[in-house]
Amino acid sequence: MPGKMLGVLRPSVYRFKFGGFELTTFLDGVSQRDGPYPLFNAGGDAAEVEALALANRLPPTRMEHGYVPCLLDTGTELILFDTGNGEARPGLGHLRRLMGEAGYAPEDVDIVVLTHCHPDHIYGLVTGEELAFPNARYVFGRKEFDFWKRGENIPEQRKSNREDFIRICVPLADRATFLDPGGEVVSGITAVEANGHSAGHMAYHIESEGRRLLLWGDTFNHYVASLQRPGWRVAVDDDKDTAVETRKHILDMVLTEKLFVVGFHMPFPSVGFVEPAGEGGRWVPVTYQFNL
Repeated sequence: MPGKMLGVLRPSVYRFKFGGFELTTFLDGVSQRDGPYPLFNAGGDAAEVEALALANRLPPTRMEHGYVPCLLDTGTELILFDTGNGEARPGLGHLRRLMGEAGYAPEDVDIVVLTHCHPDHIYGLVTGEELAFPNARYVFGRKEFDFWKRGENIPEQRKSNREDFIRICVPLADRATFLDPGGEVVSGITAVEANGHSAGHMAYHIESEGRRLLLWGDTFNHYVASLQRPGWRVAVDDDKDTAVETRKHILDMVLTEKLFVVGFHMPFPSVGFVEPAGEGGRWVPVTYQFNL
């Protein structure tokens, strides 16, 4: 009997225990595109990027980009970090469906935290004309929100992003909290400055029962190209020089403090740690560390 070719089937929900918390990551979707060059090492040598990809057994001129929001259950509050692509991008925006499959309703979410306000993080805030998480309060970095609201010095590539922000995020201001670095979402979840990818991009340090983890958002946007070469400029970083310095700082923090990591664009389930490797670090996915 001939075999059936059914296509790619990949995991899309991962839940694990972290101290007294539970964290769940969701694969909101995957896009495939040319790359990693010129998205990474922007303005540099394509051959360097292709050689790095080949050294890591990756295709030299094609790449995959995943989008991975994270839901954290503290036992008393349900906190969603970033909302993915929503309905705006065909083939993406699976978060709400996957939440249902994992046992959560959008109405259950108490707090939505935005690491920053780029489209793949804010589009999922709405479904049609309605709020996707109607009972939530919202947390923005103060600098990030103010930057987009003022509308000054918006990079050319982000002009439409600013229009989306005004339409989607500004109406949430009266039910939002605005954090500075060091501010707490709730006890155990602290904002960490990570500017560069966007003006007020924020990472979040999560701690429970002695376990520590950094949710780094888009600080690193490729598990090889930006992590092993943190000094490469990245086309989608709004302030490319600041983003380079932030990557180096966050990498040093993660390595020195031996933090586990959740990364929005790391390979699903997007949970791992980093080991030193040359001028940067090497991504190591988790296995059973949190199951025992």
